[in-house]
Amino acid sequence: MFAATIAPFGTGQGRLITAEDGAALSELRPREVVAELAEAGFLLLRGFAPSLEDFSLFVKHHSDRVTLDPARSFHGGDVAQKVDVGYDSVGLHTENGNSPFAPDLTWFLSEKAASSGSQTTVCDGYRVWDAFGERTRAAYLAQDVLYSRRVEEARWKGFVSHHSGGTKAPEDITVDDMRALAQGQGRTVIELLDDGAIRYDFHIPAAHPTLFGDRLAFANSILGPSNNYEPPRITFADGTPFDAELVEETERVTAEMTEEIVWQDGDVALVDNTRVMHGRRPIEDPERTIYNAQSYLAAELRSR
Repeated sequence: MFAATIAPFGTGQGRLITAEDGAALSELRPREVVAELAEAGFLLLRGFAPSLEDFSLFVKHHSDRVTLDPARSFHGGDVAQKVDVGYDSVGLHTENGNSPFAPDLTWFLSEKAASSGSQTTVCDGYRVWDAFGERTRAAYLAQDVLYSRRVEEARWKGFVSHHSGGTKAPEDITVDDMRALAQGQGRTVIELLDDGAIRYDFHIPAAHPTLFGDRLAFANSILGPSNNYEPPRITFADGTPFDAELVEETERVTAEMTEEIVWQDGDVALVDNTRVMHGRRPIEDPERTIYNAQSYLAAELRSR
């Protein structure tokens, strides 16, 4: 890779890409970055010292489309959003994995690293799936996972308004507009409630092929948080809960496979959101500043 050295990160397939001779992010070739990501699952880019604008341009150069959560605060234009919800630890999840709006890629910029704690966690779904016992794999293959959630009227209409470019006033947005947006992965059923809220049922496998291949990865939001929206009810597709033995093995194996990113100022991380789950250790330094971006991989970069 031009202007950088590549080394293993941790005990899995992740990779650390370190700048050489003061190289900038813009000197990295997108096709080579994506080739590394396809093998590694996640990349930590260190020493490139990007500004928020540099980071935003880097995201755009790899993406056909950038997606944002209108419930979060915006920074530096229309790409980056500040990670600013609470101080507690955050369970492993794929970004927006409890909805039909999960992006291909999740990005992070550590503008100011924490003096202690606040590590981002990453967990490779390939490794998790391979480590599960036969009973656990069979249970997750037998039927989809169901995420069921109520979303208040102002929130779902704000979401539609943002993602449709503000072409409709909130009062003119209908549930059919929301249904038209929810055409991504999995299967989604949306019901309009009497108070104007909606309830959606989102069905998707817990283990599935990834952006770069047919190998199954356990990558989902079963263990994850629900920031800015009401927590979903999570069961199997037929409504049955996960039994205690299944939950125990899921938590144990994912914990065993979890690695930590101890941030430095200026670090950038790129995560294959279809393969690798991420989370966070408790925030011990509230002065730390991390930005997040979500995007869909550019079509010309999909064929390697």
